[in-house]
Amino acid sequence: MTPARFIRSMALLPALMLLALQAGAQTPVALPTSGELKAALDAPGDIARGQKAYADCQGCHRRDGSGRAALTIPRLSGQHASVILKQIMDIRSGARLNPPMKPVVEEPHHTTQAFADMAAFLQSLPVTGTLEKGPGSGLAQGQTLYARDCAGCHGERGEGRAELFHPMLAAQHYSYLLRELGLIRDGARGNSSVAMVQMLKPYAQADLQALADYLSNLPPPPR
Repeated sequence: MTPARFIRSMALLPALMLLALQAGAQTPVALPTSGELKAALDAPGDIARGQKAYADCQGCHRRDGSGRAALTIPRLSGQHASVILKQIMDIRSGARLNPPMKPVVEEPHHTTQAFADMAAFLQSLPVTGTLEKGPGSGLAQGQTLYARDCAGCHGERGEGRAELFHPMLAAQHYSYLLRELGLIRDGARGNSSVAMVQMLKPYAQADLQALADYLSNLPPPPR
C-alpha cells in the first residue's frame, strides 16, 4: 500500500469503528491484538496502583512524566494508554528496537496488570514540566509537511488516535521527535508501519528538523 492510499484508507475507519472495537476491553482499540498486549489492554487499569508502580520509571521519565530532553527521554504524561502499552509490549517482544528499555520492561515484577495501571496513570497526567521546543525556524515548512503526510493519522492538532495506537505527537520534546523520525525513516526503529517508513524515506534531514520543530511547538491538545 502506498502512503497516499494508506492515508485515504483512514477516512473509512470512523464508519467501521464500532464494529471493530474489542468487546469488553478496558482500553478499546480498533485493531486486532493478541498475547500480552491484548491482556494489558483488557486489564482494568488502576490510576492509584499505577502511580505506585511508576515509581520505578520516574528516575528517567520524571515524577510528572515530562521526560528528559537532554537524554532524549520522551514525555509520557497525557499520552494515550493504548500507545504506551503497545510500545512497552513491542519493546518486550523485540519488535521495537530499544536496548536501554528492554531490560527494564522485562523485570519480573512488571506484569501486564502493572503496565496497564502505569498506562492509566500516565494518561491521566496533565502535560506539564519543561518541554523542549524546536528553534521555531522551520514551523511553516513543518506545518506543510505535517498537513500533507501526517495529519490523516495523527490528527490535525497532533492529538493522535488511541484506538489505532497512533501517538499524540504535539508538545513532545524536539530532540526525541527528531531522533525517532530519523529511526523510522531509516527503518531502524523496528515496529514502524511500512507505510510510515515509505512516507518518510524521501525526507531530507532538514525536512525531519522542520517537522519536529512544528510538532514540538504545538500546544497539548485539549482533553
